[in-house]
Amino acid sequence: MSDVRTFLTRNRTRLIVLALIALLFLSSTQDMEGGEWLITVLRGLSVGAVTFLVAAGLSLILGLMDVLNLAHGEMYMIGAYVGWTVYVRPDTFVDMLTPVLIVAAGLVLWPFWRALWARLAPASSRRRLLAWAALLAGALLLFLTLRAFPLAKWDPEVYAQSPITFSLLLSQGTLQPPAAAEFGALGPALAFGGALLGSVLLAAGMAGLSGRADAARDRRRWPFVAAVLLLVAALAIFMVNTPLTEWLFSLSTSWRFFLALAVATGAGVILGALIEVTMIRPLYARPIYQLMITLGVSFIGIEVVRAVWGRPEFTMPKPALFNGSGDGCPAESLSAMLEGQCSTVLLFGGRIRTYNEIFIILVGLTVLVAVWLLLQRTRIGMIIRAGVQDSEMVEALGINVRRVFTLVFALGVGLAALGGTLAAPSFGLSTAMGTSVLLLALIALAIGGLTSFPGAAAGAVLVGLLQQFMIKYGQIGINLPFLAEPFKPSPPLVPASTVLLMVVILLVLPRGLFGRSE
Repeated sequence: MSDVRTFLTRNRTRLIVLALIALLFLSSTQDMEGGEWLITVLRGLSVGAVTFLVAAGLSLILGLMDVLNLAHGEMYMIGAYVGWTVYVRPDTFVDMLTPVLIVAAGLVLWPFWRALWARLAPASSRRRLLAWAALLAGALLLFLTLRAFPLAKWDPEVYAQSPITFSLLLSQGTLQPPAAAEFGALGPALAFGGALLGSVLLAAGMAGLSGRADAARDRRRWPFVAAVLLLVAALAIFMVNTPLTEWLFSLSTSWRFFLALAVATGAGVILGALIEVTMIRPLYARPIYQLMITLGVSFIGIEVVRAVWGRPEFTMPKPALFNGSGDGCPAESLSAMLEGQCSTVLLFGGRIRTYNEIFIILVGLTVLVAVWLLLQRTRIGMIIRAGVQDSEMVEALGINVRRVFTLVFALGVGLAALGGTLAAPSFGLSTAMGTSVLLLALIALAIGGLTSFPGAAAGAVLVGLLQQFMIKYGQIGINLPFLAEPFKPSPPLVPASTVLLMVVILLVLPRGLFGRSE
């Protein structure tokens, strides 16, 4: 009994705030019918699920590494565009695999070069000069040879060959595999050799410019094993390029969509690891530089997307599993929805979109449970939680905190990329999508607690619900005292309402709903 009394005393303010928020949302049912209220709640949970995927990664990175990744929204955006490529243009995805794997085979030799530099040429001006020469030579060689690889492309400047048209063709079921691209003048042998040599020189240059090597890693052979495996995979994919492309196009859009989710998440993990190792790690002692470099990465990401996919907004077609409209649709039960693959289902008198209001929420819940189990039930989760509390203590126990940092940063970016692909069929693709979701994620973190994983989930749900209720009341109006007509919030009040909620909560609870005292 005393424990309960102590808990209530310590968390009195937090419990009062949570009770008031719950009362506020329950009171919103008075002006809505049951179906309308249910649909609004589900739409809010859908927005909250996508926001949570971005906010969760931000929370983990900020809590463990004290790094505010301002490029996190653009990682969400890049994940959406990568997912679109795998889903709509799998031929381009397959063509890219061979050169990407060859370049990766050269880059994984970076630890070997780092140890070799430490032995043959300790830190000096001569070493830096040689490293810069290798870096520039590798970059130039890659620029010349990668252009020779066959790559199925689109042209964002030509409407008939733009991503908009390919999305439209897929949604109509008339998309056909484009003609296969051919090798350039260099030929396969020179292109393969040049790309491998260029990536090896690039790795050598980056290793020469980095700090001194860890002597304990000098005898490790895994870089050579990984390089050989990557080269074998690149050659295998090159040999089966055409049949693999045809097989991917023959898949149903549902299976291809799930493949796009997996590939985009994996690409986000790899990209996050690269950013942490090459850009963030050298700047842990300079937090302002971290902000500047992540901000710069965000601008670079936007420009890369504009150059490759174009500036216009377009949508990613929903997979067939959530896009049925034949007999029996809209479904009247969940079993009928699955049987007919209906795009909508009737529940409590309201029409609910199966992808937006059911599938996205289920994915968000799955990720929430999976990450919670990772943090609470695994050794790496214990290290992450301990590192959030005191990273110096964890490092003193002999744990490689740098490696944990890389893992957490990669996991956070992977979650953002998953959220981007998940949101693409629902909210569309645009170069501004990353900025808008980053703002929502930061507001959600401030509400829930900057370094609290449960707080990220709670804040994201509150942000999503509040936005959707404000949108709904903008349609039906709110009956307020002393007003003859219902008050209808204008569209600018939708984002302003989330900021207002954040301000109110921070005035009462400066660390957020679930924030911890330092």
